[in-house]
Amino acid sequence: MEEESRVAIIGIIIDDAAASVEVNALLHQYGRYIIGRMGLPYRERGINIISIVLDAPQSVTSALSGKIGRMQGVSTKTIYSK
Repeated sequence: MEEESRVAIIGIIIDDAAASVEVNALLHQYGRYIIGRMGLPYRERGINIISIVLDAPQSVTSALSGKIGRMQGVSTKTIYSK
């Protein structure tokens, strides 16, 4: 049985600039599910903010969010559509 696809937003805050390369590599791996992405460097605070919009099975979105959230210097939060 195939899992239903859902739209979700993953909010990412990168406090450690070195983690940006790893985050971008991971996002590239999940690129087929990403329907939109916005990145904002907030230089005054020394952080990067990324918003990712996906259309994917919940298990895929959870896996991506979990992998990002376990990275050193990175925080993430996910919101799902109904």
